[in-house]
Amino acid sequence: MNRLVLAAAFAAGALAACSPTPQQSAAPATEAAAPATPAPSIEGLPAGAYTLDKTHSTLVFRVSHLGYSNYTAQFTTFDAQLQLDPANPSAAQLNVTIDPRSLSLPNPPAGFRNELLGATWLNASAQPQWTFRSTRVETTGANTARITGDLSMRGVTHPVTLNATFNGGYEGHPMDPNARIGFSAHGVLKRSDFGLTVGIPAPGTTMGVSDDVEIIIETEWSGPAWTPPPSAGATPAAQ
Repeated sequence: MNRLVLAAAFAAGALAACSPTPQQSAAPATEAAAPATPAPSIEGLPAGAYTLDKTHSTLVFRVSHLGYSNYTAQFTTFDAQLQLDPANPSAAQLNVTIDPRSLSLPNPPAGFRNELLGATWLNASAQPQWTFRSTRVETTGANTARITGDLSMRGVTHPVTLNATFNGGYEGHPMDPNARIGFSAHGVLKRSDFGLTVGIPAPGTTMGVSDDVEIIIETEWSGPAWTPPPSAGATPAAQ
């Protein structure tokens, strides 16, 4: 019996000796902060008229449905013109037209789209073109701006504000011989401001469709024609 106890004690001691000695974990090395990526600058781009690149632009809106989801849809037919001077962005002028009949819905039930286009909701046949005309542009950061304008829809005109972000641009490219710029914009309007009050939840409830309508816009624009630089090594013309 004593031999068994001694053998067990010896084995335990041997295992302890072979086990690695616990060490305090070293404090994690402080990682150098990655250099901040500078915001895209609109400076240096050509001034002039920019037209909407419809292939790379979307106009999406969202409303809260019963407080359970943000119902998302879009208008697929719209156009815009932008007059822009990068040296004076506050003087920019933006004009937008929207065809409400281009409403696109995710898997709508039978008749639902026609109901929304009818007089109770969008009243698209009475006013088949909505417009937005900028009245003020305020720069809010290196690549951001606040755009206020008059939105006309359903026979009502009311101011709406969009927060825009300049995503980048170039003067031109061999495969795209015009200036190109891109913006994202976001805003919220109250549909009741435009007489669209049906289905707004009673105070203190979410049973209905929210008064707030969130607007999400992604756009690219084509600008003035690009003049490519002279080819490297080209011989100047004789005087």
